[in-house]
Amino acid sequence: MTFLTEAARITPELVDLRRRLHAEPELRLDLPKTQAKVLEALSGLDLEITTGQALTSVVGVLRGGRPGPVVLLRGDMDGLPIEEATGLDYASHNGAMHACGHDLHTAGLVGAAQLLHERREELPGTVIFAFQPGEEGAGGARIMLEEGLLDVAGERPVAAYAVHVDCGDPFGVLSTRPGPIMSSSGGMYFRVKAAGGHAAIPHHGVDPVPVAAEIILAVQSFVTRRIPVTDPAVISVTRLASDSVAKNVIPSWVDIDLNVRTLSRRTLDLVRTELPRMVRGLAAVHRCEVDVEVHDSYPVTHNDPAETARVLALLEELYGPARVETLPTPGMASEDFSYVLEQVPGNMYFLGVAHDQFPGRSLHSATAVFDDSLLGEQAATLAELAWRRLTAG
Repeated sequence: MTFLTEAARITPELVDLRRRLHAEPELRLDLPKTQAKVLEALSGLDLEITTGQALTSVVGVLRGGRPGPVVLLRGDMDGLPIEEATGLDYASHNGAMHACGHDLHTAGLVGAAQLLHERREELPGTVIFAFQPGEEGAGGARIMLEEGLLDVAGERPVAAYAVHVDCGDPFGVLSTRPGPIMSSSGGMYFRVKAAGGHAAIPHHGVDPVPVAAEIILAVQSFVTRRIPVTDPAVISVTRLASDSVAKNVIPSWVDIDLNVRTLSRRTLDLVRTELPRMVRGLAAVHRCEVDVEVHDSYPVTHNDPAETARVLALLEELYGPARVETLPTPGMASEDFSYVLEQVPGNMYFLGVAHDQFPGRSLHSATAVFDDSLLGEQAATLAELAWRRLTAG
């Protein structure tokens, strides 16, 4: 018996919870209203509840009636600083937006907790439900790990699972892959420093602007000529700024910010070492100096091959091969569930929830619309993954 039949019964309340979350999104690590809604939704369940100290996380531990291992299920809760422009009757009006589907992740995890709780006497082990703030750049997963997430049940999980919805993927299609599925994310900052001067007599000074332009072009060549196509990187210039305050003043510095994404530590180390060396060399030729800062964000999201095989087999059993896809390549977006997967074998998979009335919408856009009619299936799949993994021992 799967959880799908039971999930159909709770789908309306999950949709209601999701839409209430959608109407009041909150940002980064401090989500008091979201936390309150989650605690209310879990209040009737026999869970051991803890909340975060440095962030408004919620962790629920469900102990089964039979001995067994521990499995972790995770859902992120934060929104994005985007003014919503969907026109939905439950749209946000507070200047933030659930444009990445985290409201569905939260509601789906509540549903999984409800489904597993109903069968807790038969449950062969323990399930940790991790409701996480701060996925969108604040590293909430890392902070929850530092606060003891993996030890909250008394022993560490043998597996961890998470789902990510996508309003750009076909409705109902489930997809994942073994190995890297999402990239690391980080950045670099260069300040090109020079003497500046009068715009009428540039030869009396040193102009950092054309040097910055050369660096930007060289970054593009660096990617295509220094990085192997089989282990790629995406490097984008995301900001330019200078200290010039007048049209007749040559600035004394130009700032360049880069976003850096890779699929392996080897390529990341190559970028971190060789790109600053190239930039300093270019600057030196033109009598400029360069300050360099390197900022790491999220690691590569790496799916354990054995756990991924379990996930793919279960998805095909539940929904049939026509709805399940093994992704041929990873994507270059990033995810802080990667911190969990560095310590626990597990899997992140995707669920397509494109809305047929709003085609062509994209994650992280003001017009993103998600079809929430699959929330019951989403909850049932997470519950089934935990159940099957606990049964396997």
